[in-house]
Amino acid sequence: MHLLNHDLAHEFPEYLDKLTQLKASDAHFSTLAEHYDAHNHTITQCEQGKESMADDELEVLKKKRLDIKDEIYQILKSEQD
Repeated sequence: MHLLNHDLAHEFPEYLDKLTQLKASDAHFSTLAEHYDAHNHTITQCEQGKESMADDELEVLKKKRLDIKDEIYQILKSEQD
């Protein structure tokens, strides 16, 4: 099975510079990105069979990742030059 890459660079390629800038200058944004990356890593490990998690737990984690991604996108949009 081919899995999609959901890291922030692939999710928001048009905002790569802004992602880097905000991670370095905005503590809240940096924390959001860290949480997103941690959730994404866990989800990827489960989908690749390297870790196990109940399906309902995995779905909850995916929803949390999506909520964080939505908040990150809102910040990126509002920070456009």
